[in-house]
Amino acid sequence: MDIAHLHFLVAQADPAQRRALVDLLGQLGASRVTEVPDGHLALQTLEAGLAPAVNIAIIDLALPGMDGLELIGKLGEIQTPARLVVTGAQPADLLFSVETLAEAYGVELLGVIARPVSAAKLKPLLDNYAPLARPPRKPGGPRFTFQQIGIGLQKRQFEPFFQPKIELATGQVKGLEAFARWRHPEHGVLGPASFMEALEESGRIDFLDWSMIELSVERCRWFQEQGIPVPISLNIAPETLAHPAFVRQIVASLERHKVLPDYITFELPESSVLNTNPDFIERLVRLRMMGFGLAIDDYGTGRSNLQLLARIPFTELKIDRSFVDGASKRRPLGTVLRSCLNLAHSLDRMSVAVGVETRQDWDFLQSLGCTYAQGYHIANPMEATAFPPWLADWRQFF
Repeated sequence: MDIAHLHFLVAQADPAQRRALVDLLGQLGASRVTEVPDGHLALQTLEAGLAPAVNIAIIDLALPGMDGLELIGKLGEIQTPARLVVTGAQPADLLFSVETLAEAYGVELLGVIARPVSAAKLKPLLDNYAPLARPPRKPGGPRFTFQQIGIGLQKRQFEPFFQPKIELATGQVKGLEAFARWRHPEHGVLGPASFMEALEESGRIDFLDWSMIELSVERCRWFQEQGIPVPISLNIAPETLAHPAFVRQIVASLERHKVLPDYITFELPESSVLNTNPDFIERLVRLRMMGFGLAIDDYGTGRSNLQLLARIPFTELKIDRSFVDGASKRRPLGTVLRSCLNLAHSLDRMSVAVGVETRQDWDFLQSLGCTYAQGYHIANPMEATAFPPWLADWRQFF
């Protein structure tokens, strides 16, 4: 990347190290570099609205007056558009925690570098630079009462959108995950932020779950009639699955649409695996005996008892996006991701990486032997009728 047009800020207390960083940037092609010796001056520079604005700030943690940690917090408060590179003498695991802190403050990092900073460490981070597009804050989307949502469900305004699940080894589409969308007559297509809170507060997530189950099974039959026999995964709340009539109603739905249980996988949040209620576990075992798939969703965000996890008859382990996004560049994240994949492999289960955003994520997962991937790098969730033409285009590449 040509960085000659970028404006850099170097915040480093030690004069010799600061000079070395400025010289290094010059060697890499930078033509405009502002340097400061402490955190207060760094903050003032980024607040001052310089022209041209600072694009990339290289900040050392050991700054006098206001250290790097405090500075990162202040930069989060002012929502700086500058991208950050953080340097420090700390070990890699501690620097990774600093990166996590920056993300919590909403500060955009290009990465962290253990001192001494070299061209080999710095250049890959600079190559990833892209200006932050900070769109104006949009007002929160429309919110609805439980009664309004109920009317929308009765009028069949809700429908499943589908995101493909790809087998990494072959590039073949091996499934679709269903996501609830509300095709509102006034507000257009709405996502869960507009309706989930009211359903949860009313304790009636099952209303939405049953609507999505019925419509997804119906779409599954439609896909088969188009010559696309593709399995579908459905997110359901544990209380929906625990309902005494669940098995009877799901069997009736499949019989209505002539769909085999093998084509349906139920995804449950990891937290529900902590449930040791024998009736709940019996329900999971029964569903597996009938041929349904079971997936543990958002794996890594809960506190699963590994012994119980091994006993639950799940078929897929879905690894949370927080461990997938950027794992190829962050060693601690990569270690956690590798551990999750090894767990799935040792239990003879399929692994699904959620939130694959870039080709780098895809390649890294492929190198680790992950079974499936899904995310925006592959496709956004789409309405059922959009899937066959999308699949035709995808198959041209694999």
